[in-house]
Amino acid sequence: MLFTDLGLSEPILRAIAEEGYTSPTPIQAKSIPAVLKGGDLLAAAQTGTGKTAGFTLPILQRLSSTKSHHSKRVLRVLILTPTRELAAQVQESVVTYGKYTDLKSAVIFGGVGANPQIKAITAGLDILVATPGRLLDLMSQKCVSLNDIEILVLDEADRMLDMGFLRDIKKILAALPQQRQNLLFSATFSTEIKALADGLLNTPELIEVARSNSTNEAIAQLIHPVDRNKKHPLLARLIQSNNWKQVLVFTRTKHGANKLVTQLEKDGITSMAIHGNKSQTARTKALADFKAGILTALVATDIAARGIDIDQLPHVVNYDLPNVPEDYVHRIGRTGRAGSNGVAVSLVCVDEHQMLRDIEKLIKQKLPQEVIAGFEPDPNAVAQPIQLRSQQHQQARKPRPNGSHSSGAPKKAPAKRLNPPKRSFKH
Repeated sequence: MLFTDLGLSEPILRAIAEEGYTSPTPIQAKSIPAVLKGGDLLAAAQTGTGKTAGFTLPILQRLSSTKSHHSKRVLRVLILTPTRELAAQVQESVVTYGKYTDLKSAVIFGGVGANPQIKAITAGLDILVATPGRLLDLMSQKCVSLNDIEILVLDEADRMLDMGFLRDIKKILAALPQQRQNLLFSATFSTEIKALADGLLNTPELIEVARSNSTNEAIAQLIHPVDRNKKHPLLARLIQSNNWKQVLVFTRTKHGANKLVTQLEKDGITSMAIHGNKSQTARTKALADFKAGILTALVATDIAARGIDIDQLPHVVNYDLPNVPEDYVHRIGRTGRAGSNGVAVSLVCVDEHQMLRDIEKLIKQKLPQEVIAGFEPDPNAVAQPIQLRSQQHQQARKPRPNGSHSSGAPKKAPAKRLNPPKRSFKH
């Protein structure tokens, strides 16, 4: 199947072709026709499947082919995302593929000044990409009206619930017109997501590209048993002895990410951390430097990493196993994309044995283990309790002094590669 088979207009097809893409990914092939029909949609799609274009392309098509009944430009589409990085990525997709239409869009987010965002809204928009906290701030100031919204998108809805945005989402929904098209995208169809969908969607079309508990066969998964105090030297050994050039490393806490970066830098391994306590400027620079190959290791927490989309990322390392098994699938899914192979390595200490069993139960496979010489774990080591993720979220969700939430977006998304090859795209 080609994009030319999906009922998209010439201006949109021209923008797609200029990006070097010809064929849709599976989620795009299913979601684009569904959105064009005008009905509600519930889609399970993980990061890296191309879901962003799966809704931005048909939305651009619908808006450009139907005129608003208002004499002036009014806001017709609202796209809600959980993080600033993802908001920027979605806005980039809207701008890129809508450049030959006359549609106007903007992105709003916390962590940066609101005045330029208010100015963009006042000038007139068709599409608004927003994180919930900043949107509610501007709604309370009467700076944005949702009275004419025709299409609502909840992107990565599972992560929004995970980050505590349910109350915010309900406040936003209450301000929307009753008659509208609703599109809900989630990595999983959890009980909470089904409850949200039941209250939001009207006889939706269901799309599930891959089971949420499945892992990509292009990803080689490996467990290295190791004592907790030897994880850092083992990681340094793996990077240096294998000459790894680009490694995305996951830690459980912000403090752990900072500590690991300091240790790796002492080993001569260029690295930076991204997490909720980092300034947006620092997060944007770290991600851009990592994509450009300036950094060898990018150390991230789960929440900060959501929205990171890097083509052909070769290595993902679970320095700490995630407390929630589904997050393991999300993490390692950032490698092995676009037809390339990837390696996902997990450093597992005695504290994490139950987490490993939960992950293997979820993905229905026993992961291979390899003990590295010199890093054999102490057979008499006793497990210690691990901080629960919910405790971290309570800390992460503390309101800022101005009442906004700690969600925002970079002023500028990282530069895209020039002259991308012809392939299915992953935006």
